[in-house]
Amino acid sequence: MKIFKYIFFVCCALFLLQSCIVSSKPNIDFFSKSKYDSEDAKFASFNVPLFLAKPYIKKALREEGESEAAIAMVKKVSKIKMMTVANGSEAMLKDYANYLKNENYEDWATIKHDGDNVNIRVKQKGDVIKNMLITVNSKKDMVFLDVKGNFTADDISRMITIASDK
Repeated sequence: MKIFKYIFFVCCALFLLQSCIVSSKPNIDFFSKSKYDSEDAKFASFNVPLFLAKPYIKKALREEGESEAAIAMVKKVSKIKMMTVANGSEAMLKDYANYLKNENYEDWATIKHDGDNVNIRVKQKGDVIKNMLITVNSKKDMVFLDVKGNFTADDISRMITIASDK
């Protein structure tokens, strides 16, 4: 009977950790449905299992001396999808921006740092922001973060302030 319990727990653990696997297929809607999936662009994507990541993120933020506001933001996150694109193009980024505009995302901030552009776009329903898309663009390499949670405008403003103070 012990061996069946052991096998059951191992199977459950493998099921929960399957989202940690890195995929070469895009996991963000626009790219999985577009022509860019078949061009020269190289995709790497994965979903971050938050039950594993949140404790490490909070610990790292505390060790770096970050404010409690940054740590409180981590608590409000419910899901994160991350995707990197190598050999991306400006046309790809423009098409993505147009897609987000058509999907009712609002452009909240653009931060320039060392030649890289960081764009923050949000989709809100009333006063609650349910989805935040963060795009980091540096020449041919791009990083896309799709963050879901329950945020307020003040939360996002604090996050932008914390990021731009660095």
